[in-house]
Amino acid sequence: MDILVIEDDLRVSELIKRGLEEQGFSATVAYDGVMGKKLALQHPYELIITDIILPKMDGLELCKQLREANLEIPIIMLTALGTTDDKLEGFDAGADDYLVKPFEIRELMARIRVLLKRQSKTPQTYSNVLKYDELELNLQNKTVKRGEVDIDLTPKEFKLLEYLLQNPERVLSRTEIAEKVWDTHFDTGTNFIDVYINYLRKKIDKSFEKKLIHTKSGMGFILKSDL
Repeated sequence: MDILVIEDDLRVSELIKRGLEEQGFSATVAYDGVMGKKLALQHPYELIITDIILPKMDGLELCKQLREANLEIPIIMLTALGTTDDKLEGFDAGADDYLVKPFEIRELMARIRVLLKRQSKTPQTYSNVLKYDELELNLQNKTVKRGEVDIDLTPKEFKLLEYLLQNPERVLSRTEIAEKVWDTHFDTGTNFIDVYINYLRKKIDKSFEKKLIHTKSGMGFILKSDL
């Protein structure tokens, strides 16, 4: 499997490249965001590992542009910035996972295997359009509407809403959402889930009389048109 590493620190990039090759992966290294984007769009890599702070184009902008180009492969972001806001910014840009420097190479390998396993699962057979009440999500063109109102979501908000729409009228625990929308490495001790639920509520419910996203105290969240 071919993995693209975008990292301008020679020591770190060589460490990652060597670790990947020892595990049987093929690794290509780019040292700036512009070259990373060019390679990502030209070659069918299975996964991308990118630093956030890069010459020419930072990792966040790179990730956004790759997602806008409909590149769906997993992206792991590496950074020395580890606050909640930093992680939210990375996820909002379209990253699938986030690893704070310094890290152990075996931890990176574990993250890679989780994402590749998730990516290789048989494609789901549900319709390209998910609907509940007056809410509609189109998986093909990545659009969301409630009634006649277009709703603009970040990539992570979109994934969260997609999972809610796949499981309407069922209480979803924070742990389940963490595992299914992020992955098993998501830190369930943080308030990420609540933050994103609140983001969705502001966009999906705030301007409408009928509320669709509800909290079940001590249990989790539910997408339901009436409680």
